[in-house]
Amino acid sequence: MRNQILAVMMGGMMVIASSEVQAQQTTHANALRQLFASDWEFRHREHPETATWQGDHRYDQKLTDLSQAAFERRKAHDRDMLARLSGIPRAGLSKQDALSYDLFKREKEVAVEGQQFPNELLALDQLDGPHLMMGQLMQVMPFTNKTEYDNYLARLAAYPTYMAQVMDLLRRGMADGWTQPAVPLRGVAAQITGQIVDTVELSPYYAPFKTMPPSIGSEGQASLRTAARAAILDGVQPVLARFREFVVDSYLPAGRSSPAISTVPDGADYYRFAIKRETTTDLTAEQIYQIGLSEVARIRKLMDSVITASGFKGSFTDWLKFLRTDPQFYETTADGLVRRYRDLAKRIDPELPRLFAELPRAPYGVKPFPDYEAPSQTTARYYPGAADGSRAGYFMVNTYRLDARPLYELEALTLHEAVPGHHLQLSRAQELTDLPDFRRNGDYTAYIEGWALYAESLGEELGFYRDPYSKFGQLTYEMWRACRLVVDTGIHAKGWSREQAIKYMMDNTAKSEQDVTVEVDRYIAWPGQALAYKLGELKIKELRAKAAHELGSKFDVRRFHNALLDNGPLPLNVLEVEMVAWISRESAISRKP
Repeated sequence: MRNQILAVMMGGMMVIASSEVQAQQTTHANALRQLFASDWEFRHREHPETATWQGDHRYDQKLTDLSQAAFERRKAHDRDMLARLSGIPRAGLSKQDALSYDLFKREKEVAVEGQQFPNELLALDQLDGPHLMMGQLMQVMPFTNKTEYDNYLARLAAYPTYMAQVMDLLRRGMADGWTQPAVPLRGVAAQITGQIVDTVELSPYYAPFKTMPPSIGSEGQASLRTAARAAILDGVQPVLARFREFVVDSYLPAGRSSPAISTVPDGADYYRFAIKRETTTDLTAEQIYQIGLSEVARIRKLMDSVITASGFKGSFTDWLKFLRTDPQFYETTADGLVRRYRDLAKRIDPELPRLFAELPRAPYGVKPFPDYEAPSQTTARYYPGAADGSRAGYFMVNTYRLDARPLYELEALTLHEAVPGHHLQLSRAQELTDLPDFRRNGDYTAYIEGWALYAESLGEELGFYRDPYSKFGQLTYEMWRACRLVVDTGIHAKGWSREQAIKYMMDNTAKSEQDVTVEVDRYIAWPGQALAYKLGELKIKELRAKAAHELGSKFDVRRFHNALLDNGPLPLNVLEVEMVAWISRESAISRKP
């Protein structure tokens, strides 16, 4: 009897101890989530444009502070986040909380490691430069009431200060040897000129005021239009003119002579860091270069087989010339090209359930880049919708120089930028509401762009690439990303010239010279970013092959895609761990009687 009483008492103590442990674990989990929320709030407060893009409109009247004090404040914040995270025990967290802990820790460690490099001094490029920022941002701001118009006017009023800070950063870069080379930025002056007009109503920044909600009233509308004219004529256009003069007369002449980022102070170390950050791997530039050469050789064999099957008589060079010059492969009007993209996107949509068990609810649209932006922009881009569903995503297409936009690329490009590529993946991540915001909006380039390139390869399974030209277009896009591994590392680590990089791309892809030139200039301006696509795609294909091999007849591609997408964007090494565990679980399920 005494032993039974002791056992009951000890059992009670165990229950109490267990309850205390559970309470501690709950406390730690709550502290972790509060840390994530605090960091997310800081990010939006410090980067109001990012908040707008993600559907948080509390800061729509502000622009990012680019002062030195602001940069130091943000760097201190990242260090503080790491210190606070270390005070939260990881043990006992749920699987998802533990994964969030690890991802947040990695993200902040990479940010702190990058603080040794003043890459904020490279504040100008031809793709997302500060001279384009307001035009891009305007497209995702709401204009449904007077307050939202007032927010936009406040941003227009803040723009001169913002651009003055940009020029201060670029001057520091000139003094410290951290500059962009001149040639890739050769189109910036024209991009600015396209935004400066004699009649204010023709300004791209005036567009929201042309048609306004009736609820504002005629007097209110007139007042807002008067304020907009003043802000554009007295603030925006003069600062853009000053910036154009600064770029042409001061910045471009001071640009570095080499396209390689390794030629700036500590540039070789910065490129190694950029590779690590963009690819989420520990691969060296030489290893990536060799992977690129191998992939180029493999894809070239597939290209040759497509040419042979088409019945074309001639060399590979003759084939490329045929694709680049034959009128059958080119649209004759910008509107016609946009219509083709829209039609194709809507033909892909109904095929998705073949490969996906869960699809995002968010819609997307297709529209062209603004004329002033297009000449130096890429062939297409995807602009994500708002995380709260208040704004659709947009597949942006380039209609500049129709003779450089071959129709045989449309299927691969739409699969990449819209569905099942960027729109599907990014929108589905935003809809994972059980995950913290930083994971739902994660920006691991190797995962995001790797997924989109993998999505291109799904075209045949979805019923596309039925003719040799569109199939060659898909291979051209895959070859393009393989060439990037060679060209990016060639430029930044092996001393390649810009001309050498352009020739390599022209010799190995069917892309037009306009496209190739814009792309090479992009690799120069964004060191390492272009490496992420092919490395991410190779990892996803490797994981699919592993799953198919180990699961055999039990392999379900729809479940596989769910597992790839269920955790939001992940670093490639983490993705591999998660997917290997999923394969193991699927295997165990398949063995059950």
